[in-house]
Amino acid sequence: MGLDVQALREEFPILQRQIDGHPLVYLDNAATTQKPQCVIDAITHYYSHYNANVHRGAHRLADEATKAFEAARDTIAGFINAAQREEVIWTTGTTEAINLVSHGLAHILEPGDEIIATQLEHHANLVTWQQACKASGASFKLAPITETGELDLAAFEALLNSNTKFVAFPHASNALGTLNPIKALTAKAKAVGAWVLVDGAQGIAHERVDVQDIGCDFYAFSAHKIYGPMGMGVLWGREELLRDWPVWQTGGEMISTVTYTSAEWNVLPYRLEAGTPNVGGAIAFGRAVQWYQQLNVAEVHAHEQALLASCTEQLSTLEGLTIHGTAPNKVAVVSFTMNEGHPADIGFLLDRQAIAIRTGHHCAEPLMAHLGVPGTARASFAAYNTLSEVDALAQALGKVKMMLA
Repeated sequence: MGLDVQALREEFPILQRQIDGHPLVYLDNAATTQKPQCVIDAITHYYSHYNANVHRGAHRLADEATKAFEAARDTIAGFINAAQREEVIWTTGTTEAINLVSHGLAHILEPGDEIIATQLEHHANLVTWQQACKASGASFKLAPITETGELDLAAFEALLNSNTKFVAFPHASNALGTLNPIKALTAKAKAVGAWVLVDGAQGIAHERVDVQDIGCDFYAFSAHKIYGPMGMGVLWGREELLRDWPVWQTGGEMISTVTYTSAEWNVLPYRLEAGTPNVGGAIAFGRAVQWYQQLNVAEVHAHEQALLASCTEQLSTLEGLTIHGTAPNKVAVVSFTMNEGHPADIGFLLDRQAIAIRTGHHCAEPLMAHLGVPGTARASFAAYNTLSEVDALAQALGKVKMMLA
């Protein structure tokens, strides 16, 4: 039957907003998705009815909060098909999740070891490995991309060797939309004995994720990329790695036994979750995933691909506009420049027409330098976007072209 987009849109209060008398056209979903009312209600309900710290209290509110908090962990574990619930580590987002792994690598790797990432990386999946290599003496290598923005698979495979200890790559590029063959890449890295981390920030809402099927060792993602709250994320990792992984932070919760001179760490997942957690955020994250699971993922994917195809076709007809990233397999992201003006000018003029996009280097400054541009304008789509909004973007860009000429 297809996705009922209009019914879906009614669940998002912000999509009913008008800006300067024009209906909001929100096309900045790669930065953050909007939230359905049920997610907003989950946060409000927690703070209104059972706000309490978890695991520590002896009272009713603490018990209710703990049950809801851990139920959310179960929801996430099931969503990504984790082998055990203890493999789901709460973080503040993808960035902290990756840094948790990087911090451990800095203690594990040695001179002569190698880390491989790609030219597609967000800073969070690039600078982290630079720092781990500086701290450990390991070497850092980058797999190149092709002119279409795809990972050069032959070059990637050629970099792999017996010294490769760790490989990281994005599920999908936040800047270009390129969708990587993560299962195949993982298999190649595992063939030389390397650990693998997938930056899933841009993939989690666009493809079904089964961490056991992928075969990776770590998968990191954020709630706010999949209709959940900001400030909440997950590091999934294999239990056999996480149970001995160097602790990320010390303090409350992650302690088993402590004296004035020594300490012993708690069991998973708590050994990697120091301090008071974002309880309301975790509960709302679980609710967002439950909401998303009610959708037909195949229908969502087909709808988003239709939006991508329409946007690509219409923007390609605008003279002087260049689309960056033309891989045949992409999530619904269109990154572009125009001869007439800087991306910031494009974004400003679109905003005056109530169209919200992203401009800049998208936390992928080295990638922009590789492309030879200061940055791009980026339109990114979600399940609630419509073909009429694509039309509105194309028409508005026609006006932008005239205003900047």
